[in-house]
Amino acid sequence: MELIFLWAGLYKLGNLISYNGLLSFPFSLTYYGLLNPTLNPHHDGSRIGCSGSTVPAMARLIRNAQRTLFSSCSSSTTLIHGLRRHEYCNWISHSSLPLQIRLYAANKITKSPFKENILRILRNEISYQTEYAPPHEPATRFNSFIVEDRPGEQWITMRGRHNDIEDIKIEVTMFDGFKLIPKPGEDASGEDVALHISLLVDITRENDGHKLEFACSAWTDCLEIQKVYIFSHDTMLSRPYMGPDFRKLNGNLQKELHGFLEARGVNNELSTFLHEHIMNKDRIELIKWLEKLKSFMEK
Repeated sequence: MELIFLWAGLYKLGNLISYNGLLSFPFSLTYYGLLNPTLNPHHDGSRIGCSGSTVPAMARLIRNAQRTLFSSCSSSTTLIHGLRRHEYCNWISHSSLPLQIRLYAANKITKSPFKENILRILRNEISYQTEYAPPHEPATRFNSFIVEDRPGEQWITMRGRHNDIEDIKIEVTMFDGFKLIPKPGEDASGEDVALHISLLVDITRENDGHKLEFACSAWTDCLEIQKVYIFSHDTMLSRPYMGPDFRKLNGNLQKELHGFLEARGVNNELSTFLHEHIMNKDRIELIKWLEKLKSFMEK
């Protein structure tokens, strides 16, 4: 009866051994010299029976097999875990991790030190221009003239009428030149810079369509006439005569032409207004330009 239980135990043990990838059960029994008696060094040539010597041998066999089984199971578990770790590492390295790293790197692209330095200078300059001498809202009227500021452009337009029969249009540039003048005051020494503004004054009569155009220089405190042009809508010449240099005209004629403009509001007062207006416009356009440059550098 003991032998039957031992054989049954060995049979189940063999199945477990075979299931875990070890030697097949018959081979294991052969290894231990049970199925092939000739391989058992302690075999005396007789068949295995219910003798006292056989039971200890079977017990030793079971213990050895159990140790082999447990060692194999532990090794198999370790191997399986190792394979799983290897597969997981491969999955991480070939799928999600590089993509995450690339996305992180793409999101963490920083501006170059050169660009950061430009942005820092631009921010400081914008702050200085807006705080030290902030521009004010540009004027829309001056005396009888309507002022069209034309944001983003290098000139302004002024429009008016005289005696309801003349249309006056004045095109004014921003500062386009300068001259050196002595500093005011008896004790003053050195020179100051006087800024120059160019303007074209068009005076058109409604009844005949003829037009006078005055090319003028606007200084801080005075207005000078440089040229006088006469245009007619009836005649379009390819190379029209543009008139003499104004400074070469008779002095009385120069005086009368100045009076002609002054009667229509084009005078020294207008020149002073234009310098103040253009100075303010220059600050407005400068700040807008700096803001656009900063916006471009930030992208």
